[in-house]
Amino acid sequence: MHPYHRLFVFTAVVILAAQEIHGSDQIPGASQRRPIAIVGATLHTVSGPTLSKGSIIFDNGRIVQVGKNANLPDNVQVIDGEGKHVYPSLIEAYSDIGLVEINSIDATIDSSEVGSLNPNVKAAVAFNPDSELIPVNRANGILLAVSAPEGGLVSGRSSLMMLDGWTSEDMTLQADTGMHVRWPRNKDDITELAELFAQTRRYQAARAAMTQPRDLRLEAMSLVVDQHMPLIVGASSLDQIEAAVAFAKHEGVRLIVLGGDEAPLCAELLKREDIPVIISSVYRNPVRRHGAYDEGYTLPAKLAEAGIRFCISAGGRFGASGIRNLPYNAATAAAYGLSEEEAIRSITLSPAEILGVSDRVGSLQVGLDATLFIADGDVLETPTQIEVAFVQGRKVDLNNKHYQLYKKYTAKPKR
Repeated sequence: MHPYHRLFVFTAVVILAAQEIHGSDQIPGASQRRPIAIVGATLHTVSGPTLSKGSIIFDNGRIVQVGKNANLPDNVQVIDGEGKHVYPSLIEAYSDIGLVEINSIDATIDSSEVGSLNPNVKAAVAFNPDSELIPVNRANGILLAVSAPEGGLVSGRSSLMMLDGWTSEDMTLQADTGMHVRWPRNKDDITELAELFAQTRRYQAARAAMTQPRDLRLEAMSLVVDQHMPLIVGASSLDQIEAAVAFAKHEGVRLIVLGGDEAPLCAELLKREDIPVIISSVYRNPVRRHGAYDEGYTLPAKLAEAGIRFCISAGGRFGASGIRNLPYNAATAAAYGLSEEEAIRSITLSPAEILGVSDRVGSLQVGLDATLFIADGDVLETPTQIEVAFVQGRKVDLNNKHYQLYKKYTAKPKR
């Protein structure tokens, strides 16, 4: 074979292999064409009481009725919900989904940019809509997930993504959910961060006077300075959290703490300043050698008892490949002092409120997006299966690589 032919064949094989790694086979759901009613199910509204033998109707991608006695419209598709449970989508508040496919393969990692200060980076732009991790996670009720950049001092802007669609634009529910900062451990980095805010304010003044060309980095930081977008700061220890709160207060910006392992030690401060916490994982080791073995498990209950707004994420330890365990993180918190209602809220309505999208998603409420699923049991229980799911009224394909492997290897011993 001619050397060029060999090169062509090798290149084709590499491209096909890359497609096998990156491309999911599921076809995105078609737009809703007629009203759909789920009748006789247990409705976990989250924002209100749980309704047994209730009905929910949605049309054109929005919820139009929730209650005991549904008024079925003409041409409605009825789904029998007897013995089933209906939940709003679980919301993963922090992950690298769509940015990282396989953690051990550099070519599939697109979660960080070169340099220390990258406020202009936006996760939605780099999001891979064909990631194999998307169908895996939505098969466990996670239909909405934050995709966040990482690396450097200022990592960039996270985006809240719907886990169904043809393109990243189709899948973006909110392009800018927060500016992510890794709280610095040395004085020089803190000075650099403070100078970035000062530079942004000087830039805003110059732009107002029409004397400054556009700077995408400072344009992005202006969203934080003007409080259009919160600062999401990765801070776990007591001194990091207190320093981040003092910095945000001095700069006059909204703050969300990501991690918050030692948040209970400054609970009074967080409550007084009304600063929410995204718990980056319930499944973790103690922060310090002398820490209690269950401090990660009890953290949500401690924050709830202290009156601090919080939500639970599963993306902190294994990234997007682990967020399918989001309901079980919440379940563990329920086993260690958090009420079951609060546990479900911590992965539905609470993240929606913290991220500023509770007017769109997070509960079963008239006027909100019909992004929800039907399960055969309690979503916090591991045997529970998600049977049907909708994203803005579109029925999504719940098949995925895990199901395919399960079917393959259960068939193997029989042959």
